[in-house]
Amino acid sequence: MSSGIAERVLPAFYEQMKAELTFPLAWGSSPETDFTAWRTAARAKVVESLLQHPGQGGDFSPQTLDEHPADRYTARTVELALSRYGRVRGSLLLPHGTGPFPGVLLLHDHGAEFRIGREKVVRPWADPVRLAQAREWSDAYYGGRFVGDDLAARGYAVLAVDALGWGDRGPLTYEDQQALAANFFQVGSSLAGLAAHEDIRAADFLASLPEVDGTRVGALGLSMGAYRAWQVSALSDTVRAAVAVCWMTGLREMLVPGNNTLRGQSAYHMLHPGLRRHLDIPDVASLAAPKPAMFHAGGKDALFTPEGVTAAYTKLRSVWESQGAGDRLVTAVWPEHGHAFAPPMQEAAHTWLDTWLDAGPR
Repeated sequence: MSSGIAERVLPAFYEQMKAELTFPLAWGSSPETDFTAWRTAARAKVVESLLQHPGQGGDFSPQTLDEHPADRYTARTVELALSRYGRVRGSLLLPHGTGPFPGVLLLHDHGAEFRIGREKVVRPWADPVRLAQAREWSDAYYGGRFVGDDLAARGYAVLAVDALGWGDRGPLTYEDQQALAANFFQVGSSLAGLAAHEDIRAADFLASLPEVDGTRVGALGLSMGAYRAWQVSALSDTVRAAVAVCWMTGLREMLVPGNNTLRGQSAYHMLHPGLRRHLDIPDVASLAAPKPAMFHAGGKDALFTPEGVTAAYTKLRSVWESQGAGDRLVTAVWPEHGHAFAPPMQEAAHTWLDTWLDAGPR
C-alpha cells in the first residue's frame, strides 16, 4: 500500500491513537489479581461488545437433509437454528463405530471466496460444481486435503457451518461486506458479533449430540477460521481445546501501512465495536487459559507482521504460564510456510488434538 493510500485510510493521527491503547482489562494490567474473577469480568466485556440480544438461545431443532456414506464415517447435511433469525446448514461427519466420539467444530476461512464456506474444510458430496471449487481451494490452502474428512477418519465427530455470507448463506461480493457490516450497526447489532454468537451455539449443538462426548469438544480453523477458533474457546466453556492457524497478532503491530486489515471490508467480520479500548487481540484469546491452545503462524505469511506474531505469542505465553499451564500452550512459527494450513501443520495439529481430546487414529 502506497503512502498516499495509507493517508486516505488511516487517520493522520493514528500513531497517537495507537499509543493511547493501554488495554487496561488485560491480565497483568487489570487491578483484579484473581484469575477466575478476571476472566469472568473480561469475558463479560467481550460479550457486551458482540451487541447480541441476550435471549438468542433456544432449541436447535435440527433436521437431517441428506446422508452420504464414506469409508470410515457418515456425512450428513444438517439444518439447525443458531439464532432466532433463521436456520443454517452445516456438514456433520460422524465416525463409524460406537461413540460417543470426541468432536471438532471446524471453522472455515475467509479468503474473499464466498461461493463456498464449509466446503473449504469438508469435501462436498452432492454438488459437482462446489466440489470443483472446493478442490481448487483445498489445493491452494490445505495441501490438497479436506481437514474435516481427515479428522472424521481419525475418529472425530466434525461439524462445519457456513458463516453469514458464504455458501448457502451467500454469496457476498467483496464490496458487499462493508455495506452488510454497516447495516448491522444501523440496527444496533454487529456482523462479527453474530458470527461469534453462532460459533458458540454451533459448539453447543455439536456437544449436545448423542454421538458426541460433550466433555471432549475442540475447535480448529485457518485464517478467519483461526480467529473464530480461539475466540470461541475464549467465550465458550463447551470448547475444551483450540487450534488456530495463521491468525494471531498484537493490534498495534498489525495496524501499519500496507496491512491487509486496512482495506476494511473483510476486517468487519472480526471487529467488535469499542473492544480494543479494553483488551488487545491476544488478551481476548487468553480468556481460554488454562485450556489447551495451539497457535500456528507461517513465517512467510504476508498478512501478519513478525513483530505482531511475536508480541502476541509473548503475551499468550505469560498468561498460560501464570496459571501453571505453560505445557498446554503451543506457539509455533513455520518458517517455510505462508498463509496456509500445510500438511505438516495439519499432522502436528491432529496429533496435538489426539493428546488433549483423547482420540487417535482408528
